[in-house]
Amino acid sequence: MNMVCESEEMSVYLLDSNEVNYSQSIIQDKIAELFDRSQTEVEKAKIAYEFVRDEIHHSWDIQGTRVTCEASDTLAYKEGICYAKSHLLAALLRSQNIPTGFCYQRLMLFDTPEKGYCIHALNAIFLKMLNKWIRVDARGNKKGIDAQFSTTKELLAFRTDEDKDEKDYPLIYAKPHPETLAVLKEHTDAVEMYKHHLPEYL
Repeated sequence: MNMVCESEEMSVYLLDSNEVNYSQSIIQDKIAELFDRSQTEVEKAKIAYEFVRDEIHHSWDIQGTRVTCEASDTLAYKEGICYAKSHLLAALLRSQNIPTGFCYQRLMLFDTPEKGYCIHALNAIFLKMLNKWIRVDARGNKKGIDAQFSTTKELLAFRTDEDKDEKDYPLIYAKPHPETLAVLKEHTDAVEMYKHHLPEYL
């Protein structure tokens, strides 16, 4: 898929913000734990990705009701849906001067179209060493999902099936999409939010 940047200014993919708040002390502590100067940007990207994928639980998988949004809260509580996990991964990588944006897919929420659709979040990372963007999905692996970090081939959590009205959105957003932020801010029960209130379109 040909990805398109929302902005030509690479600096916008490095910004600290309310959701991607890497200046917070809890994230700074994790940064000091994960990274050191000897690591290449590719090594840092893989380390951050695998940390968020494996150490931050997906709310649906653990049936956790807490709704997290900001990267700092997602790290503090070690849980969140894909939207929150994408905020945390962006925060960790942006802190290392690695441009990171947000990408989205429209997917069936469960296993058939009749059960509805949802917008799913993942990240795009710009690797200067390779002069290209790669997409990664830190949603979290489980039976039937085996997402991996790769600079050569996309190994995402989900493949879209256009015949079932799923789609990959090509835009790399500099900020989390307003539709995804709204749902996180409007709900207090992550399980109910996931089942009934995730946006279906961008």
